[in-house]
Amino acid sequence: MTTNKQQKILFSTDEIKEKVKELGQQISKDYEGKELVVVSLLRGSFIFAADLVREIEVPTQIEFMTTASYGHDEESSGQVNIVTDIKDDIEGRDVLVVDDIMDTGLTMKKILEHLKEKKPNSIKSCVMLDKPERRKTEITSDYVGFTIPDLFIVGYGLNYGDYYRNIPYIFSFVD
Repeated sequence: MTTNKQQKILFSTDEIKEKVKELGQQISKDYEGKELVVVSLLRGSFIFAADLVREIEVPTQIEFMTTASYGHDEESSGQVNIVTDIKDDIEGRDVLVVDDIMDTGLTMKKILEHLKEKKPNSIKSCVMLDKPERRKTEITSDYVGFTIPDLFIVGYGLNYGDYYRNIPYIFSFVD
């Protein structure tokens, strides 16, 4: 899929790298002396999660979950489905759920509720982007890279249709 729309870069590759490093340092400090289970929500967070875990300096296990709420649309359907659950037991462990973006908050709320049933010692969330104007539930992330206005954004793991996840910066389309 290609589009003739122009791009407006919101966060450059260097800005993203610096923010991910800052997040990794803060998470490392907060979990010092502990082991961490990072749960990456696929597919959107895989690039952010990969970069983030390389910046975390405490022992870290990585798990993956797949959810679905967008399909090929620019807006969430509001219905969050867990397509693939984590494989390992997290009872008594410290868990950090990582996602690319929190807009309505419905996905993160559903995932946190689902994982809390597995009795972790603690559970927190980390998102690269926070879009609070779109929130449909009372939820905030424990770690946030950037807060953005209500724009449809693409790149650095965020897709438009099945494309653009591989772009190393974050942009919006300009009509």
